[in-house]
Amino acid sequence: MKKFAKSFKWLLVTAVLAVNLAVGARLYSQETAAVAAKAEADSPLEMYTLFSKVVEQVRANYVDGEKSTYQELIYGALKGMLQSLDPHSQFMDKEAFTAMKEDTAGKFGGLGITIGVKDAVLTVIAPMESTPAFRAGLLSGDKIIEINGDGTDGLALEDAVKKLRGDPGTTVKIKIFRPKTQLVKEFELERAIINVPSIKDTRVLDGGIGYVRMLQFGEETADDLQAELDKLEAQDVKAFILDLRSNPGGLLSAAVDVSQKFLKRNELIVFTRGRDNRMERSYRARSRRTFPGVPMAVLINGYSASASEIVAGALQDNRRAVLVGEKSFGKGSVQSVLPQDGGTAIRLTTAKYYTPSERVIHDVGIEPDVVVPMSVENWRNILLSRNRSEETNGLDNAVFQDEGWVDTEGEELPELSNPAKSEVEEIDLEAVADPQLDRACDMLRGILVFQKR
Repeated sequence: MKKFAKSFKWLLVTAVLAVNLAVGARLYSQETAAVAAKAEADSPLEMYTLFSKVVEQVRANYVDGEKSTYQELIYGALKGMLQSLDPHSQFMDKEAFTAMKEDTAGKFGGLGITIGVKDAVLTVIAPMESTPAFRAGLLSGDKIIEINGDGTDGLALEDAVKKLRGDPGTTVKIKIFRPKTQLVKEFELERAIINVPSIKDTRVLDGGIGYVRMLQFGEETADDLQAELDKLEAQDVKAFILDLRSNPGGLLSAAVDVSQKFLKRNELIVFTRGRDNRMERSYRARSRRTFPGVPMAVLINGYSASASEIVAGALQDNRRAVLVGEKSFGKGSVQSVLPQDGGTAIRLTTAKYYTPSERVIHDVGIEPDVVVPMSVENWRNILLSRNRSEETNGLDNAVFQDEGWVDTEGEELPELSNPAKSEVEEIDLEAVADPQLDRACDMLRGILVFQKR
């Protein structure tokens, strides 16, 4: 009996092993088949054959022969291929590549707007103050649906920029859709040389709180900011607010230089990561001179993008500042320009930016610590209110109405520039509130009181 039990035990073990081997072999076979099927579906030879076959059929049979040259067909295919990846990847023919290399600030006319792609639609990120777009009343978040009568559906971002730029003094028509109000409106704007400062509105608020508003990140931004910080430091400010609302970004180097003015040496600011290990690069604070370690807040909104998000994320992750406002835009990818044959090139997204805590920025954005919602219309009125004394040249009888500045009796004041044409009948600029700034100030004052105790 014992001998039988022992034999049965070994028989059972053998059966279990056999079953396991059979199941394992089956799973391995299925996995191998799946890999083989995937490899077959992504076969370069098969796909190249298909592509060349279609090119030859189009070239031989398309009704308009002048549109079906090999160059037209291949260039069109390359543009479509790159554009299908993301809004920032692009194929550039010789003319476009040359224009990109020669493109420098101040040598072209523009409207004063930064545009991007949000929810697959061409979107105004931010109209810059004192520019044609701002004066006309364009708002962050407006969807550009037509440029000079041509629809923008499927239009590459760089092609849209090319259509909007032109010689100063020339005009361009754009039609926008404003999602919040369902407004569809057409603007005819005159291009101008755009020269917007990096820094504006430096002042000391009640309670000894220093305040600086940054409009963009350019080559001179870090030096301009340092000059303003020196002024505030000389006034012995007790806290500091950096306003990055509706700042569309700019140079990575400027974002790093701005961040390290508030961080300790060797603290991580941002890093990039892509499929290629060569795209992995870290940027750390290297400056020996930093702003005093006073309590700090950073203001952001839904149209703080790119370099603004890098700075906000770095200061938040390193626990140097509290973020107040709304979630940022979510533009954080790296584009590399790769020259090709015949003077052409491709602009290809090769990496993404990550904050020190490894949060991806692209298509996600930076979440504030303290959420304070505010409409873009309110933000626009805040800017108009702040610029009132500058725009009115100190004239106390000036009132801003739908058609521009008028005196208290309704007479036009032609000597003044019109900062915008409002959607409302009249704006009471004296009554405009800034809840995001107010919340940041209250928080910092509370921290200062707590520190004293």
